Amino acid sequence: MDPKIKSRVEAWLSGPIDEPTRAQIRALMASNEAELVDAFYRDLDFGTGGLRGVMGPGTNRMNIYTVGMATQGFAAYLKKHVAGAIKVAVACDSRNHSPLFARTAADVLTANGIHVYLFDRLRPTPELSFAVRHLGAHGGIVVTASHNPKEYNGYKVYWNDGAQVLPPHDVGIIEEVRKVTSLSDVARGANASLLTTIGAEVDEAYLKRVQTLSVNPAVIRKHHDLPIVYTSLHGTGVTLVPEAMKRFGFTRVSVLESQATPDGDFPTVVSPNPEESEALRLAVAEAEQRGAELVLATDPDADRVGMAVRGDDGKMLLLNGNQAATFLLHYLLGAWKSAGKLDGKQYVVKTIVTTALIARLAERFGVECVEVLTGFKYIAEILRLREGKAEFIGGGEESYGYLVGDFVRDKDAVSACCLLAEAAAWAREQGKSPWQMMKEIYREFGLYKESLVSLTKKGISGVEEIRQMMAELRAHPPRTLDGQKVVRFCDFGQRRETDAAGAVKPIALPQSDVLQFHCEDGSVVTARPSGTEPKIKFYFGVTGKLEDPARFAEAWTALDTRVARLKKELKLG
Repeated sequence: MDPKIKSRVEAWLSGPIDEPTRAQIRALMASNEAELVDAFYRDLDFGTGGLRGVMGPGTNRMNIYTVGMATQGFAAYLKKHVAGAIKVAVACDSRNHSPLFARTAADVLTANGIHVYLFDRLRPTPELSFAVRHLGAHGGIVVTASHNPKEYNGYKVYWNDGAQVLPPHDVGIIEEVRKVTSLSDVARGANASLLTTIGAEVDEAYLKRVQTLSVNPAVIRKHHDLPIVYTSLHGTGVTLVPEAMKRFGFTRVSVLESQATPDGDFPTVVSPNPEESEALRLAVAEAEQRGAELVLATDPDADRVGMAVRGDDGKMLLLNGNQAATFLLHYLLGAWKSAGKLDGKQYVVKTIVTTALIARLAERFGVECVEVLTGFKYIAEILRLREGKAEFIGGGEESYGYLVGDFVRDKDAVSACCLLAEAAAWAREQGKSPWQMMKEIYREFGLYKESLVSLTKKGISGVEEIRQMMAELRAHPPRTLDGQKVVRFCDFGQRRETDAAGAVKPIALPQSDVLQFHCEDGSVVTARPSGTEPKIKFYFGVTGKLEDPARFAEAWTALDTRVARLKKELKLG
């Protein structure tokens, strides 16, 4: 074993850790050296969003000790940059050990003299974002691994605007966390007088704000009986989504009981990820049985939502994140226009890997579309910079995260469920299903189809493999893709855009390890290593015209063929 790894293991065995954790480490030493090496070969990386990793003993795992060390670094940063008494809100999701990790963070904060508002039980991530601003806190922590498999947990840090931290705070917090090199550096002696338990009163304040987002209450009153199946996928959404939809006015929301109990083992799904069709399988079956027109599914921390609607054949059809975002924003833009609320001061936001169809919609309605890097914190940054200067209608990203209104500064599946249902009610008022409404959009603006390939590369070798893939693409960018000339090559790591003639201009966005290739036919391919998982993601977007609405299926399939060719050319499928 590498001497450095062995030294890390010995430091833990001789340090202030509990006996059950020591026993787990000894068991790995005796029977699984490869697992032991992976658990200790590095510190779990505290990235710009916080921590995320597999749970277990070790420096490269999520456990009370790595959570404690991260929290100590966050506390040190807050004490350097906030004058006077400091307040932090803390929440957690339904994952195994989440309440323990949340209490660990709270105890370390109070031991540092910081006042903590700790939710009394699991709560959605968007409510934590809301609570930071509602309570006038200087920061926030939510313990969650979002939609990752059950083995994972995580820890996200928020600043006083209710958004995940951005420069300079993210870099500053990382520096402070890295200074915490020993378990003995973590403050002990939690101060109970600095801990305030919060719950129903914050729920009520949040739900009242969500209710104000309804754009067309009249259409809900008319179609209040829209049959909907909702599933929380064993997560936190069940605490607020049914109540929020009831307050919106929907009276036929059926909660899928087999997935309604919060459970960190997520026993009825392979992965609690609404991006995957398997996760919605039981809800779709329930919808077929009940004759429901809409399925909504939230992930464990209720910041993402998946959606299924009736297709042309009458069976439930899953919309992807780009389609749901398009459907939602098309409704909102139309509703704002009908209400006479568009005066040139409104805007929407999307990320660089989210469908270009949203920009087309915004242009048609005379609304600015702001494009940001991948990550909802960048959408939140735009809200902060434009607060009091322009009106935010809504925003979204392809990974099933949406936000309407600005009182939450992160993606919000609670309010999104309500507004997606309202948009479905509006489509019903037009005599159409949501899918028929999507086809109307495609007929007017053209076909847009997106696809994603996500490659998992675990361990030390995986990190290097991802780095090499990006280095090769950066050094030798393709000149053509699927026979189409690459007319723009955007390197967000170097913050420069190069056209086919070799002319270079700067990219006015923060630095990010992302490469994007724009083809002359409108196709776009993006390569981006994940910031939270051992993955590299390739995003594909293709467009086409719908000359004959009667041949929609044929034109739609042709786009699939183009995507397949792009994947094959890049050796991804």
